[in-house]
Amino acid sequence: MSDETLRVVLIDDDALMRAGLRMIIDQSDDMIVVGEADDGAHAVAVVREHRPDVVLMDVRMPEVNGIDATRALLDDQPNTRVVVLTTFELEEYVFGALRAGASGFLLKRTEPEQLLDGIRSVAEGDALLSPSVTRRLIEEFTGAGTPQREPDPRLTDLTDRESEVLVEMARGRSNEEIADVLYIAENTVKTHVKRVMSKLGSRDRVQAVVTAFEGGLMDGV
Repeated sequence: MSDETLRVVLIDDDALMRAGLRMIIDQSDDMIVVGEADDGAHAVAVVREHRPDVVLMDVRMPEVNGIDATRALLDDQPNTRVVVLTTFELEEYVFGALRAGASGFLLKRTEPEQLLDGIRSVAEGDALLSPSVTRRLIEEFTGAGTPQREPDPRLTDLTDRESEVLVEMARGRSNEEIADVLYIAENTVKTHVKRVMSKLGSRDRVQAVVTAFEGGLMDGV
C-alpha cells in the first residue's frame, strides 16, 4: 500500500453490505478498507486505531446511530471525512448527519464507480451534496414557523463576492455552474470557495453550506 492510497473504514450493521463495499473498494487501485465496525458504538475506537481518510457510515444502526457516531468520531478525529450511507435520498437522518459534521451522503444503491469517485472527492475536500438535498435543506431552514436566527458573525467576515459564491454553493451549484452564474473563471471560484471555508472554519463545502443556512445567509434569498 503506497502513501497515496486512501484508507477507508466501514461502519454498518449489515455484514453483507460491508462485504460488498469492501470488495468494491479493495479492487480499486488507489484505496483500501483498513477497518470495519458493526455498530456506531465502536466507530470512535476503530477510527482512532486505523486513522482512515474516509469513513462510510450507515445512518440506521442499533445502539448508536450514524448521527451520534459521526459527531463522536469527529470530536475525537476532526480531520477524518465521513460519508453517510442511506437507502433513501431524502431520509431525515441525512440532515442530522450533515449537521453532525458529515461531508455528504451516498445512496446504498450507488453504482460502484460512483462510490469510488465519491470517496475520492470527499478525501480531496469536496462535498457529496445533491441539489435535491440542498432544496430540502432550504425548505427546512426557510419553512413556515422557523424561528428567527441570529446572524453568524463569521459570515460578516466574507467579502461580497465570497458571500455570492457561498449562496450559490448553498443552492447546490458546482464550481463550474457558479462560474457561469457569476461570470467569473472557474479557478477564481475555487479560490473563493477555499477562502470561504477558511473564514468559516469549515472542513468542506457541506459544512460551509450548513453555516450559510443556520447563520441566516439564505433567508429571503
